[in-house]
Amino acid sequence: MGMAAGGSGGFQSEINVTPMVDIMLVLLIIFMVVTPLLQHGVTVALPKDLQNPEEDQRITSDNSVVISIPDNGKYFLGKDKMEKEQIKDKVQKMLDNIKKEEDKIVYIKSGIGVDYGDVVNVINEVRALGVDKIGLVADKKKGDGAAAPAPAPA
Repeated sequence: MGMAAGGSGGFQSEINVTPMVDIMLVLLIIFMVVTPLLQHGVTVALPKDLQNPEEDQRITSDNSVVISIPDNGKYFLGKDKMEKEQIKDKVQKMLDNIKKEEDKIVYIKSGIGVDYGDVVNVINEVRALGVDKIGLVADKKKGDGAAAPAPAPA
């Protein structure tokens, strides 16, 4: 361990790990300081153990506007199949039949495997009609399992 006195310059058979430990401690401190700074975006505290919100009774009425997207590229208004280009016209006709302004809500139901872009395109089409109230429909929480997440924020 100690230095040999006198100049006998032989090889040491023991490995000196002190410099390696010093370097590792410095690297550990650097990573501990830098890692929190690398987080991108905004930290959001997500809710846990949610109860189901009250169901909106207007979604089940006969004059409610419900757009369903079961698969990519397939669109339904109520139970009627439509093309993407027809969304504006058909939704506008249904909205014209609704008398009360507070009942002019468009609900969007989306399948789990549907691309986010399809849902956003439908939301943009509806917003172009001047509709401010858009509801995203999700499944209820069943038992101890988690509810299916909403497909896209509005």
